[in-house]
Amino acid sequence: MSRIGKKPVTVPAGVTASIEGKTLNVKGPKGTLSLAMRDEITYELQDGGISVQPANDSKSARAFWGMQRTLVQNLVTGVTEGFSKKLLITGVGYRANAQGRKLKLQLGYSHDVDLEVPEGIEVKTPDQTTVEISGNDKQAVGQFAAEIRRWRKPEPYKGKGIKYDGEFIFRKEGKKK
Repeated sequence: MSRIGKKPVTVPAGVTASIEGKTLNVKGPKGTLSLAMRDEITYELQDGGISVQPANDSKSARAFWGMQRTLVQNLVTGVTEGFSKKLLITGVGYRANAQGRKLKLQLGYSHDVDLEVPEGIEVKTPDQTTVEISGNDKQAVGQFAAEIRRWRKPEPYKGKGIKYDGEFIFRKEGKKK
């Protein structure tokens, strides 16, 4: 039994959920999100919630049960509150600048890195060393943050690079004389 999967997902006021064919659609104040439904899982719209149960007693149905419930919860959270990630840039001369639908990064390369911001995601740079990514799709926000971080991962000696806010970078001691 999945402890997560047993609990129904509560749908707050102002959010509507509907099942159309093999798609679960959730609409709220921050937009509309959809999820392709798995055959191993049954989804039921109940009063005030969405129930996720395994369709049969197979191992794959039990494996997908908790994950699918979490994906449904992420849809509801996304259309009500949204998701955000904060990246911190450390290093001499490293900086970021959001210009419309583009993010310009200067990361010590001979060229600037220009990234196109995907649709449905908003990027802000309150200062030159902070990048705030927000949107209603958790996967898209996390993926874009990972793509930014991929350009210059934090190194363990001086901590230079791009890291998530709150991420701990294990520091190493340098050469000894």
